[in-house]
Amino acid sequence: MVISISATLLLGTVVYLLWRYARLPLWQAATCTAFGYFLASSSLGPQIGDAFLTAARFIAGLDL
Repeated sequence: MVISISATLLLGTVVYLLWRYARLPLWQAATCTAFGYFLASSSLGPQIGDAFLTAARFIAGLDL
């Protein structure tokens, strides 16, 4: 749950910054958002979530 909220905030911030400073058209940002919403509710949603969780655990386990 914490990872999904953090990822959502991070990706939302990236989209906002792209819209604001890279002149991403609002319709393209809305299309990306809708794609992510429908992708998450598809059968691939849990697998994508598991991949993010695995990547987060890997990054947390790195000894820098």
